[in-house]
Amino acid sequence: MNETDEGVTRWRRVADRIRSAIAEGTMGERLPPETELAETYGVNRHTVRRAIQSLSAEGLLRAERGRGTFVNAAPPRLAYPIGPRTRFSENVSAQGRRPGGRLIRADTMRADGALAQLLDCAPGAMLHRLETLSVANGVPLSIATSHFSVERFPGIVRAYAETGSVTEALRLEGVADYRRRETRITAERVHRLDAEHLASAPDAIVLVSLAVDVDLDGRPVQAIRARFPADRMELVLRP
Repeated sequence: MNETDEGVTRWRRVADRIRSAIAEGTMGERLPPETELAETYGVNRHTVRRAIQSLSAEGLLRAERGRGTFVNAAPPRLAYPIGPRTRFSENVSAQGRRPGGRLIRADTMRADGALAQLLDCAPGAMLHRLETLSVANGVPLSIATSHFSVERFPGIVRAYAETGSVTEALRLEGVADYRRRETRITAERVHRLDAEHLASAPDAIVLVSLAVDVDLDGRPVQAIRARFPADRMELVLRP
């Protein structure tokens, strides 16, 4: 059995599927035995046990001696402030949760007219496109698609992969600070691939934030489209 599947360890994929089943209400209050879960997900008991340990560390599950493993009540929505200075790590840490980020995929593309306008570059200019997952205490809270100029930020992909933070990645690329120029918020049903990463129900509603961040001289540094599960997040607009 391979240790990884599409770049994600098997135990993490099992944890995501258990989390999704809990969110959909199909898991019940008590988890089936490890042997049954192993058969359901086509893995060994060690993989299931590691997935359960991870979900327990997040606070989603609890083990009771002699009784089994149970699902904890859903935590309250996380209030996520959006204003001139919007930082995922700062917002999450301020509420007593542990932030984290993971690079899902990265590639390059040419700017279309809309992106060229947002990033103040020529149509056809090369852009880095990063798909990232942000978590708090291990719980997925957002999927974001970010675009950066290849010419200005040639090492942004490696910097993010090393730090798990856009703020730190931009700092390594020479942008010490930046601010939010604008944010537009809509809502839609979650895309199938996003639902897998967010461990959301296939018909869940996500809040969609379309935003542009600029450096202190007003030059755009990133255009970002973030998707937040509406049952876990509430976006708070601040001047």
